[in-house]
Amino acid sequence: MRRSRRRSRSLFASHCDRIASLVNGDECDPFSFLGMHRKESGELVLRAFHPGATAISVIDRKTGAELAEFICVDSAGFFEASFSPECAFFSYRLRVSTGKTSRTIDDPYSFAPLLTATDIYLHAEGNYLSAYEKMGAHPLVVDGVAGTNFVVWAPNARRVSVVGDFNDWDGRRLPMRLHPGAGLWEIFLPGVGAGALYKYEIRTKAGDTLLKADPFAFEAERPPKTASVISAALPEPRRAPHAALRADRHAPVSIYEVHPGSWRRVMEEGARSLSYLELADTLVPYVKDMGFTHIELMPVSEHPFDGSWGYQPTSLFAPTSRYGTPSEFRQFVERCHNEGIGVILDWVAGHFPNDPHGLSNFDGTHLYEHQDPREGLHPDWNTHIYNYGRNEVRGYLLSNALFWLSRYGVDGLRADAVASMLYRNYSRKEGEWIPNIHGGPENLEAIGFLHRLNEAVYERHPEAVTIAEESTAWPMVSRPTYLGGLGFGYKWNLGWMHDTLSYMSKEPVHRKYHHDWLTFGLLYAFSENFILPLSHDEVVHGKGSLLGKMPGDRWQKFANLRAYLAFMFTQPGKKLLFMGGEFAQVREWNHDESLDWDLLEDEMHAGVQTLVRDLNHLYRNARALHERDCEAEGFSWIDCNDAEASVVSYIRRAADPADLMVIVCNFTPVVRRGYVIGAPRRGTYREVLNTDGRCYGGSGVGNSGRVATRDVPAHGMAASLSLTLPPLGVLILQPEDGTP
Repeated sequence: MRRSRRRSRSLFASHCDRIASLVNGDECDPFSFLGMHRKESGELVLRAFHPGATAISVIDRKTGAELAEFICVDSAGFFEASFSPECAFFSYRLRVSTGKTSRTIDDPYSFAPLLTATDIYLHAEGNYLSAYEKMGAHPLVVDGVAGTNFVVWAPNARRVSVVGDFNDWDGRRLPMRLHPGAGLWEIFLPGVGAGALYKYEIRTKAGDTLLKADPFAFEAERPPKTASVISAALPEPRRAPHAALRADRHAPVSIYEVHPGSWRRVMEEGARSLSYLELADTLVPYVKDMGFTHIELMPVSEHPFDGSWGYQPTSLFAPTSRYGTPSEFRQFVERCHNEGIGVILDWVAGHFPNDPHGLSNFDGTHLYEHQDPREGLHPDWNTHIYNYGRNEVRGYLLSNALFWLSRYGVDGLRADAVASMLYRNYSRKEGEWIPNIHGGPENLEAIGFLHRLNEAVYERHPEAVTIAEESTAWPMVSRPTYLGGLGFGYKWNLGWMHDTLSYMSKEPVHRKYHHDWLTFGLLYAFSENFILPLSHDEVVHGKGSLLGKMPGDRWQKFANLRAYLAFMFTQPGKKLLFMGGEFAQVREWNHDESLDWDLLEDEMHAGVQTLVRDLNHLYRNARALHERDCEAEGFSWIDCNDAEASVVSYIRRAADPADLMVIVCNFTPVVRRGYVIGAPRRGTYREVLNTDGRCYGGSGVGNSGRVATRDVPAHGMAASLSLTLPPLGVLILQPEDGTP
């Protein structure tokens, strides 16, 4: 009897401790205590914790009959009901009374876990590439009950709860089930559905309480609010887009880079940004008319700070609510596809911000980031660096990349700041970084992650494309991993951009001393699959607009810009132009303001827009200008050495070498008559495009539309052309007939 009494006292003490842990918000294993359980004595017991409740009854789910009333064991809200040992487990509901009101609910602690052993294994291995199908908040029906299942990774937390309006944001009420070893917490909440706001309240092992947004949230509150939102449903997997949308290296790829919030604003409504649906109605037809093949959106993942332009995201899976709902974003993508326009997303996997509701210090430890600031902190941006060596972090990022491709059907991802991922000493002084295991600066874990990223994308979505913004001479960025490359489809040619913009910023009289800035890029033009980018980075932070970089008086500025744009469109490589550049925006880009569309009332600005439209359509229609963008056989110089005149001439060829274009660029404000270049074929050449045309705002100097070859050798060719070169102008010529 003494032993039995001592055991009873021990059980009673344990029972009281569990109640206290619930009341204090420390309960880490609620499913072993709450809900229905069999006592050692054989009794069936039902326990519930509902702060504020005055009474709770047990209701038979099948009949609706009231079976028993709970006893209030603790005034803080702990209730218990007991049944005889002969009573079997049964399905039940709870009728919870609070003063004069009562409601009948399903008990979250009566539901079994939905995560499978396979889910847990794949997550732990970093190979859960469709993790978004289980992680986060998913509305569904379990055993005939509608609700939402929540899963979050927080392996070092003492307790994790779901909080929201549905439980008065009280972290004591809905502690989650821990899957030991995996660090995954899970709970199914009956009656909680789409539109509800929620976060995870995390009690750390140090005793601190953190309030975190869901890393896998598919929707978020509009900033500056920071809660996650239960989304109605994941978009259904989208079939592969039409082949015409593919950014194939032999296809024309001309990308219009857009910041959705400042492309155009509704001035009559306080200069508000356009919604996704309004962008579908205005941006999409504009891009189609202008002849661009793709829209690249600056990051649309939810981000708290407007001034980051999206490059400091906190909810990677949620299209920002600034412009509408996830469903409306998908409608925007579908509208693009219906008009034959591909969609590329700027994707940020190189860093994340330290906002308290985000991934930083997620469960009280450095879970997603490195602990040592020499590895885990970007000195330039004061942001955290992902720990690419941790399986679960790699899996999180991989599943996110595939999520946008699979569920929203986007056609490509442009990876931001890849150089910052590749080098441990990126933007760091000596002593501020930790070498890799071989003593070098390469980030081996990040390299492995990029390999896996590109392999996964091209294996699962061969119609898609990945693009690297990589600012160093890292080799083989756009070569397959099986050849030792990083595996990207394309790389931004930032060297070309820097050299040529520097050249164009020089007064024409000085350009002859910097002629190699114009030509040097062709020495490495085919070492990668390049995109020639005139991106947002070139028109911010005091750099001025593209037009503002051009020297000379007003007429010369416009002529220089027209010549530069034609030079870009005729050089080897795919094209990218940031919004506003297509009509010569005057002032520097400001993310808080609309582009200056009223400039198009001026004929010079309208002329640049017309030129870009014509260049796009010519680039798309002329195989010689795009089919061999990434192959040396598609380009040859006629003359790259006329530095004194600041003139270059070259040939672009299609896969059929007889299909060609001749381009001549005069980068001085001097009309050059009788300028002789070698002609690759005899016959008549048509002046397909002249940037000095009056329709573009030019002076109209040219060759009357056509010019015939002479049997006078030049530049190693048997025939030649004697041309009139317009001032600060580019000629694009196409042979009409004749023989080689």
